[in-house]
Parts: sequence; structure tokens; C-alpha cells
Amino acid sequence: MKKPVITSFIFGAILIFFTVSNSLFTLHQTKKALVLQFGELVRVHDTPGLKIKIPVIQDVIFFDRRLLDYNLPVIEVNAGDQKRMVVDLYVRYVINDVLVFYKTVGTLEGVQNRLGKIVPDIMQEVIGRVPLSEMLSSNRAKIMEEIFRKVRDSSKNFGIDVRDVRIIRADLPKENSEAIFNRMESERRQEAKQFRAEGDEQAQGIRAKADREHTLILAQARKKSEILRGKGEAEAARIYADAFSQDADFFKFHRSMDAYQKAMRPEDTTLVISPSSEFFRYFHKNNLSRN
Repeated sequence: MKKPVITSFIFGAILIFFTVSNSLFTLHQTKKALVLQFGELVRVHDTPGLKIKIPVIQDVIFFDRRLLDYNLPVIEVNAGDQKRMVVDLYVRYVINDVLVFYKTVGTLEGVQNRLGKIVPDIMQEVIGRVPLSEMLSSNRAKIMEEIFRKVRDSSKNFGIDVRDVRIIRADLPKENSEAIFNRMESERRQEAKQFRAEGDEQAQGIRAKADREHTLILAQARKKSEILRGKGEAEAARIYADAFSQDADFFKFHRSMDAYQKAMRPEDTTLVISPSSEFFRYFHKNNLSRN
């Protein structure tokens, strides 16, 4: 008797625990929840806390109430001047109506698929009316504001509220970038060649002018030095003439002494001259006494 009672008690406890555990769920403050019964909406939970549902026949679907990001795949659009542009952008949104969201897109993957079709079409529509230069100017903010409004209005039917649409990167396709780079490189090479030619021409002119000035300065300096040297030599000759004219014999004696000094050097002088020659006239005692 006791064994079936204990078994029934354990079975009942397990059943009660299972029923209670499946009847209660916790809603976090970052979530919203839908309670469905056989696929039909029963209630929407928007406030955090402990919630109740009927086990087995009711299901709970949770949705994130925080700001969500979706980075779209890189897309190519044609600007108004038929120039292609590669655009990398993202969309930020919140789920404001979980019931509409569940009925229209169901999941985050579903809304991303919808945005992945809507945003490129709107980008092409707006950017296709303006030249590429407008996207690279201060008017880019106005263009992005128009794109944001159109995306927000088009996505309201999905139960979301788009808060921002932002371009991360806008660039030219690779082949266009390479062509532009090659053209810019060629232009810079031509400019550099022209600058070098102009620089060489200016350098040659400066060197020629410097050479002319150098030659002129040297000629003027040489002319002035010759004039000064001539004046100096003339003045020296005059001084010598005035000095030696006062005593002709002393002038002869001085010239002889100078000749002796230059001719008779002890290291390399060999003279074969008669002692009675005129060269040694001042070595004779009689001539010294006479002078």
C-alpha cells in the first residue's frame, strides 16, 4: 500500500513542479515578450519581472528592446553623373511594436533581409539625383538626412523605428580608383618634370650671373691691385732714389753687400773668382778705408 502512495506522491510533485516551472518566466529589462496560444496573440509583456503563462499550450517569444545595429553588405550605386560609388553603411533601429514585428518579419534575420532590399533602392534613388562631387562635399549631411527619412518611413510597417542611417565608407570601385591613381601619378610626374626643368633653367641663370660677377670682381680687384702695386713700387723707387742720392758711394757699398749676401750662401755656394776682381773690391783694405 505504501509504495504506490509514495510513487503517486512523487509523480504528483514532479507534475506540480513541471507545471509551475513551465507557467512562470522572467522578463528581463532588455526584452519584450509575446505570449501566443496556438499561434494567436494572448498578451504582450513590456515591463520586466516575473510573468505567468499556461504551460504546454502557450508559448513565449522574446524580442530585444535595445538599440540594434545592422551593417549592410557593401553596395554599389550610380551617382547623377553616372559615376559609380561603393558604399558601406549601417542602420540603427529599435523594435517599437513587437506584434507588428512578429507578423511582418518575425525575426531579426527577417527584418535585416527587408532592410537589405529597401536601403539600396533608397540609396540609388537619392544619390542617383546628385553628382558624385556632392557626396564628397558639405551637402553630404543633407543627402544622408533625406536617405534616413525615407528608410524610416518605409520601415514603419515592420514594427521598427529607424534611428539612424550612416555611411561608414564611400569610395570608388577598385578599377576606377586605380585609373584615377594612375592618372594622378602621371600628372604629378609631368609637374615634377616641369618643375625640375624650370629649376635647372633658373640654376643655370644663377650660376651664369654668379660667374659674371665673379669674373668682374676679380678683374676689378686685379686692376686695383696692379694700380696699388705700381704706385707702391714707384713710391719705393722714389724713396730709394732720394735716400741713395744723398751718398752715391754708400749706395754702391750697399748694393755690393746685398750682392755678397745673395751670392755667397754657405750651403750651396762655390765661386771661382780672382780675389782682385771688381766683385771683391770692398774686401780690399784700401777701398774700405776710402769709403
